Amino acid sequence: MAQRYVRIKTPQAQIYYGLLQLNRTVQVLDAPPWLGGQPTETILEAEEYYLLAPCAPSKIIAVGKNYANHAAEMGTAVPDEPLLFLKPPTTIVADHQAIHYPSQSQRLDYEGELAIIMGDRTRNCSPEQAQNKIWGYTIANDVTARDLQRKDNQWTRAKGFDTFCPLGPWIVRELSAGAKLQTFLNDEPEPRQSATVDCMVFSPDDLVSYISGIMTLLPGDIILTGTPEGIAPMAKGDRVRIEIEGIGILENYVEGDT
Repeated sequence: MAQRYVRIKTPQAQIYYGLLQLNRTVQVLDAPPWLGGQPTETILEAEEYYLLAPCAPSKIIAVGKNYANHAAEMGTAVPDEPLLFLKPPTTIVADHQAIHYPSQSQRLDYEGELAIIMGDRTRNCSPEQAQNKIWGYTIANDVTARDLQRKDNQWTRAKGFDTFCPLGPWIVRELSAGAKLQTFLNDEPEPRQSATVDCMVFSPDDLVSYISGIMTLLPGDIILTGTPEGIAPMAKGDRVRIEIEGIGILENYVEGDT
């Protein structure tokens, strides 16, 4: 199994990055791994921590309509260039935390996605250089208030509510080009979304290169790479589970706004 890099919090409110072991213990690192963090002698037992989202980025850059079949279900053409938008870092929640259904919206959709974690400060890199700028991968849910997206004709409000970016549960360094992404709702046996990540219109390397020509990417920043066909609404009380082969499972539940 690939090494799983986590970010955790202790009951004493101490936050660490670490390596998750098969027995659920965590070997603490002395810094974020993309900043050269090394294993320490500190080992935390499973009852001595809980999982946070695996990183705390300066920004989240997301990509719209990066699977042709999703663009088709939205009734639009595939963009000629990556279609970008930003989600604030305050949208991030961890595995098994709640997605809050905002009172302003009447339709809340899941969007299962592969997320890229940047490892280096990156500006104006080529796709070939991008391969060495990506540090790892995790799972994301680009939660969207679909009715507000259509009403506003731009995406900031629809994509930007607190809790609208579940992320995790951990980061892996490598991922198969043909890894399968699937999204399940509640206990349904059949996935609502199912695609391999090599079906993206713009590859991770192309996305990093393109985005770095617009803004400087910093270590720990997140790029959401787009969602495949099969988006649909969630209701209060629903559980949404996103699986990516080679990474794991991200599961969250929907509750009323607070």
